[in-house]
Formats: sequence, structure tokens, C-alpha cells
Amino acid sequence: VQLQAFGGGLVQAGGSLRLSCAASGRTFRSYGMGWFRQAPGKGREFVAAISGSGSSTYYADSVKGRFTISRDNATNTVAMQMNSLKPEDTAVYYCAADPTGNAKTITVHYDYWGKGTEVTVSS
Repeated sequence: VQLQAFGGGLVQAGGSLRLSCAASGRTFRSYGMGWFRQAPGKGREFVAAISGSGSSTYYADSVKGRFTISRDNATNTVAMQMNSLKPEDTAVYYCAADPTGNAKTITVHYDYWGKGTEVTVSS
């Protein structure tokens, strides 16, 4: 499966952005999908994940209540609505696919990664 993330940009603190990830392939619903991010000088960290059916979602504590992950299996897309953005949310955001269909929080469980989309939150 090939993934392409888009929707990043520059936003002021308190603002919102919506990231999307488009996936190729006819078995999209069988993949668990995740969003990860990597800030300058830091490692890649988990942000949010959703199971293949969309019935299970998980969030990092740092984004709970502010970010919402969703998916549309009819259009092979996964999205993440990001509200109340903070400067510490600044990072390159990546979408990833897990062929087991579960919503995993660890990078090693994901076999497919898209190129990142950059989010910058100014204070």
C-alpha cells in the first residue's frame, strides 16, 4: 500500500488543521492506520491510531481531547482533525499502515509509511 499525507501548514497557537492521508490499494479496510510525528531533534512518536473497521481509536495523552482520528474506507482515506494546537505540536506528521488491522501505538508494528507533512504552530 502507498500512502500520501497532506494538509500540513503554518497555524497560530489555538488554531486548527486537518491532516489527511490517501492510501492506494483495494484492501484499505484491512489495515490499521496510525499518525506519528517527529519534531526537530527528537524521535518519532505516536499520535493517534484507528483500527481497520474504525471501531477502535487510541491517542497519545498529549493530544487527547484535541485531536480526532477518523477514516473513510470507501475513499481509502484517514484523517486527523487537530484543534487547539500548541507550539509543541510542531513536527512532521506521518501516516502509517499496519496490515494486521489493529490500532497500534508503536512504530515497529507499521509496515508502510507515507512521506510526512509539516505542521508548524506559532506562539
